[in-house]
Amino acid sequence: MAATVWKGFISFGLVSFPVRLNAAARPETIRFHMLHKKDESRVKEVWYCAEENKPIERADIVKGFEVKKGEYVVIDDEDLKKIAPPTATTMDILQFVKSDQVDPTYFETSYYVGAEEGGAKPYSLFVAALTATKEDAIAKLSMHNREHVVLIRASEGALVLHTLYYPNELHKANRSETPKAKYTAKELELAKGLVSQLTAPFKPQEFHDEYRENVERLIEQKRKGGKITAVKQPRKAPVIDLMEALKRSVKAAESKGKKPAGKRKAA
Repeated sequence: MAATVWKGFISFGLVSFPVRLNAAARPETIRFHMLHKKDESRVKEVWYCAEENKPIERADIVKGFEVKKGEYVVIDDEDLKKIAPPTATTMDILQFVKSDQVDPTYFETSYYVGAEEGGAKPYSLFVAALTATKEDAIAKLSMHNREHVVLIRASEGALVLHTLYYPNELHKANRSETPKAKYTAKELELAKGLVSQLTAPFKPQEFHDEYRENVERLIEQKRKGGKITAVKQPRKAPVIDLMEALKRSVKAAESKGKKPAGKRKAA
């Protein structure tokens, strides 16, 4: 059974119903262990006390906040429980927004919202209301020592929750300025035609992590002592004639037909 990361209530007006949160996704990566170069034995992480100049056990470690250089305030889990806000156990719906109103840049982590015992009817009603109105709910939720603004939406007859970044957490200074350049109406028409040719239903199952597959193949080749198969990188020539490049792109897309995006190869 999937691990539950939070249990509590969704409060909708005077209606409250119990729910649980389970992680909706996590990245799948190739995990490497740290080895000693000399003998390829595992390297272990050691917690070290700088004051006593010796290793210590994890059980001897506490959390501390540095108030000034070298001076800390120790905080334990019981302290944090005492000051947890009501959102640690109840998500109060603050407002509703149209489904396309929240910029995806704000989305942080996704969770499936499951109904707990006794909450089936209000849960189903809430899903139906969001589906019918095409609205998403905004609420606040405390978990993992942090209070989150969250968006709750209906998806395939169930609820999905997304934690959102706060505005001050968005690195807007990293955003590139939009270049100012002119294009012709004909170039725009060709670009729209290329978009049309490459338009297809989004089928996530058709996409795969080619880098991970290459790493798995690399591991197998090295394990067997074989030759490593290098991946040829495409050469990208600079666009000299934008109009000609667009015409050739549209023509190539037309000849291939509208293939699903996951099956296409880079030009």
